[in-house]
Parts: sequence; structure tokens; C-alpha cells
Amino acid sequence: MAKLTAKELEALTEQNVGTVIRDEGSLSGRVSLRKKGVAIPFYFQFRWEGIYTRFSCGTWPNKSLTEIRKERNEARDLVAKGINPNENKRAAKVRQKAELAAQLAEADRQKSEELTLWDLAEEWLRDGVARKDGNAELRRKFTKDLYPTLGSKVISSYSEHDLRNVVRAVMARGATRQAISLFSDIVQMFGWAQKRQPWRTLLINGNPADLVEINKLIPSDYQEERTRILSSRELQELHLRFQQMTADYAALPAGKKYEGIRPLKVESQLALWICLGTLCRIGELLKAEWKNVDLNQQTWFIPSENVKGTRGKKQDHHVFLSPFALHFFQELKILTGDSQWCFPNKQDDGHVDVKVVSKQVGDRQARFKNRKALSRRRHDNTLVLADGQNGDWTPHDLRRTGATMMQALGVSLDVIDRCQNHVLAGSRVRRHYLHHDYAEEKKRAWNLLGDRLSAVLSSTFEHKPNESILSFPVHAATEMRTL
Repeated sequence: MAKLTAKELEALTEQNVGTVIRDEGSLSGRVSLRKKGVAIPFYFQFRWEGIYTRFSCGTWPNKSLTEIRKERNEARDLVAKGINPNENKRAAKVRQKAELAAQLAEADRQKSEELTLWDLAEEWLRDGVARKDGNAELRRKFTKDLYPTLGSKVISSYSEHDLRNVVRAVMARGATRQAISLFSDIVQMFGWAQKRQPWRTLLINGNPADLVEINKLIPSDYQEERTRILSSRELQELHLRFQQMTADYAALPAGKKYEGIRPLKVESQLALWICLGTLCRIGELLKAEWKNVDLNQQTWFIPSENVKGTRGKKQDHHVFLSPFALHFFQELKILTGDSQWCFPNKQDDGHVDVKVVSKQVGDRQARFKNRKALSRRRHDNTLVLADGQNGDWTPHDLRRTGATMMQALGVSLDVIDRCQNHVLAGSRVRRHYLHHDYAEEKKRAWNLLGDRLSAVLSSTFEHKPNESILSFPVHAATEMRTL
């Protein structure tokens, strides 16, 4: 049989569709018509186990005639060796696939070995944790204290010493509570990673956070739970300080105000007194909307979504406004009553940041802060009380102060807990059957507290510098009231 030539194949047209073209060495193909023109799929025919079968050698013109013949020759050689070329081709594909999978696995392994703490943290923030603020605070803490020193370090090289050094660095600047909180987040992150690939494999020496004993790093004089309450003199001093700073600043000529000390924002002052008079959390107050405040009925409703819960336990809260608390809400209404929010942000499209008042109070007690002055933030000691003898104070300390005053006035602990909106423990049976809301008892308790606070802030008699608010004399009628 004569050998085919490339010119013979190129001369084929649509008229030849269906024609069988043969070449020497049992190579043949049938002319077909495809989108790009005439094409011929060629096959090598051979006998295997008594049956004629075919082996595909490629399609002309995608493959040249030379390449097709080479495929035929290799297949013929395999047959001569007792190897089925079709099975050999399938086996080659399987081997190729396995080799590719192995190469990809090795590439993934090498890539995973290069994963850093930053990679782990970003995946955890995206898929492993869902805080109420969208993980904004977590991201802020990691960006400030974790990423700069450990972010670029590969996971497989982590040790307990790395984490211990991070905690110590935060504590070194006097931020023990932040260090404890950061470590708690790191523990949670590594616990999540230890259960998942590729992180589980990368932690070849185990979870480094398990080996850090945080209690041994905490300073011996650190109190995890604050116990600070403000004395009667401090409350009065705070009241007079607000008045004096406001008056001094207002008296400055217009061109000199930038040289003076700007007083705490009026809305923030009002927020502090409301916290003291209602025992609410500062964050709950700063989220308040005017639709939930009824000045005529002297009530304030706090929906559960605004409440800071413990272990996810949250409940609505109804606050009765004593004349003391009502007065400050009325003052606030004059300032922000046109907004949806009691404490609107600058754009009036939401409430202010829930930490803004705490930051303002902290910035004006700089002597207790081991940090540099921050840009666009106050850095003075204008809100240090009692010359700092009792340490710094926070808005949350006012909640504790008010509750302690209630206790001294004879209010039962159950009622104080309810005024603070604590979720009370108890059997399910008790919670199912006992539904008294203690509204009247709470109302009397808030009124008692308001009367006492009004007496403290308006008192002008002499008293000892560190005298407790619990011993401050009040109107006789108030002293006689009991729950």
C-alpha cells in the first residue's frame, strides 16, 4: 500500500466526506466535516485476544501526518511487546493524574507551611467568630498589639514564649485588663484553629496558648473586678468641677477660647448623672432613642438589643425616672430632642460610639494612664477627684456607686439587682410561676436614690474630705422612707 502524503490530504474537500483513507501499517481514517473544514481521525487497527480493535492516533490536521504515524508506531511496538496500547494510554492518564495530584498536594503543603499568624487571624475573624460589632474591636486589638510583633511569623514556629511576650508587652504599658482580654481572644482563636486544617497540622508542637498561665503574668496588686465607688465629697466635687469649668470657659473672650480648657461636653455630663441616678450602663444609655423615653410618664424603656448581657442572657428593662434623673433627661431633651437619638453622632444617622464618654473621662485623668498624649484627644487631669487619693474613676463606677447607695438606704438586694437589670438566677419552676415585676418596689428605690443624690449635690455643710456617701445626711423625710 502506497504511503499517504500531506498534499493528498490537503486536496480533500467536502465531496470526500465519508471516504476511508488508508496508510501503510494498518493506519486508516474516515473523512469528516467539522467547523474548520475537512478532518480525518486516524486509528491503528490491531488484533488483541482474537478481536480486532482500534487505537486512536490523533486527528489530521490538528496533528501532522508525521505525528500520527509516530503514535501508530509506538502503539504497534506495544502490541509487539504484549501490551494493549489503549490500556497503556489509560494507565498513563491515571499516572499523570496521580502525579498532578501529588504535585498539587505538595504545593499546598509548602504553601500552608508559609501561613502566618495574620493568615490565621484573618480566617478566624472571617469564619470563626461573630461578635456583635462585626469583630471591629477584635480587629482593632489584633492590629494594635498582635500583628506588629507576631503577624508575619509562620504558625508552625509559634511557641508559648511568643504569646507570653505579647501579653507582657501590653501589661508593661499599664493595660492589664486589655492584656487579659487580648489573651482570652488569642486562646479562643488557637482553640478554633486546633480543630481545623491546615492549622491543626501546622501546630506541630500543640496549642501554644495552652502553655501560657495568664495568672502568673498578672501583677500581684491587680484587681480584676473594680470596687471603686465615689465618695460624697467626690460627687460634690465632680458637680462643682463641671459648673466651674463651664463657667470659666464661657467667660473667655471669643479669641481666647482655644487657649482655655474646654469643659466636658454637656451631653457627656448629663450622661454621667443619668447613669448615677438610674444605675444603667453607659453603653445602654448612649444607644437610647427618644421614642423610648417618656418624660411625662417619667419612664425609660431599654430594649434587650441595647442591653449588655452575661453569657447571652439579656432582657428588656423598664426604668422609672426619679425627679433627679428626670431633670437631666429634660436638659438632654433641649439639646438633642430634634434627633431620633438621645446621643446622636455628628452625622445624626446613629448614636455616638458607646465608648466615647468613658474615653473622655479617662483622657481627663491622664496621671493614671501610662501612655503618650493621643492626637485630637484630651490629656489633662481636670477630672481627677480627691486629688487622686482613691485612684481613677469610670462611668461604670457611678453605676456601682448608685447601687451601693441604694443598699445603704435599706433597699433589698433583689430590688437593687432588678434596678440594675441583672438576670437573676433561680430554678426554672420559680421563673415559670413567679411573675411579679417589682415595678412599685423599683420605683420607690429609684426615688430614694434620687432624693439622696439631690441632697448630696446640693449640700453646703462641712464634711470630712473622705467621708462616704453612705454617711451623708439627707432630708429627714427621705431617711424615714423604707421599702
